[in-house]
Amino acid sequence: MKQIYKILAGAIFSSVICLGTGFPSSYYSLSGDVQKREFINILKPMIDKSNAKVMQERAFIEDFFTRAISSSFRSLSSKDLNRLLKISKKYRVKNLFNRDEYLEKVDRVPVPLALVQGAIESGWGKSRFVREANNIFGHWTWGEAGLIPLGREEGKTHKIRIFRTLQSSVDSYILNLNRHNAYQSFRDLRYKKRKEGKLLSGYEAANTMLKYSELGEKYVKMLHKMMKDYKLLYYDAVNSEKKKAGSLL
Repeated sequence: MKQIYKILAGAIFSSVICLGTGFPSSYYSLSGDVQKREFINILKPMIDKSNAKVMQERAFIEDFFTRAISSSFRSLSSKDLNRLLKISKKYRVKNLFNRDEYLEKVDRVPVPLALVQGAIESGWGKSRFVREANNIFGHWTWGEAGLIPLGREEGKTHKIRIFRTLQSSVDSYILNLNRHNAYQSFRDLRYKKRKEGKLLSGYEAANTMLKYSELGEKYVKMLHKMMKDYKLLYYDAVNSEKKKAGSLL
């Protein structure tokens, strides 16, 4: 049985390699600040796409509960209920009809936070994890399919998760922050800001990332510094203006 698993794992890995892994080959011919700026140019649209998917789910949640409450939950379609059930499982919502839990979990991740975490975890897209597994954010797995980290301590069994595309890696990162217990403080702060009619900034969100890295406070300081150095808080300002104009949920 173990041999079969190994064969399947190898097949999965090969299929990923065939699909193409890592950033475009031209990216790796760049260096210095030019390469870092290109990293941001490549990653930001993927973050925006992932956030857009989340916001579509959030819009459905808000619409579903508005209609459900107005009808005292009497006229719910099976199609809508099935979609709600799917979202509840995806985000690990414990109570199917707990509107507040959905709104706490189903929301966007600040772009500056995602950009700097992607840069740190992937070495600006140059890590082996990105090149061989499309893994931008350092996600682990304990399954059969995965890359064994170089220098992994004896007795450890974790592997680096393999993604079919870079976009799926970004999707997984957004979902991880939105449902994993380690990032409850991130969601709590974001939800609090929402109730105040505000958006959570990347700089504020970084303060809640103590559990993302073993570096703890040092990691948070790294996130803050990079946001300032590469002027990434600009994206927070853009979203704030969009929200004021009513063009951003």
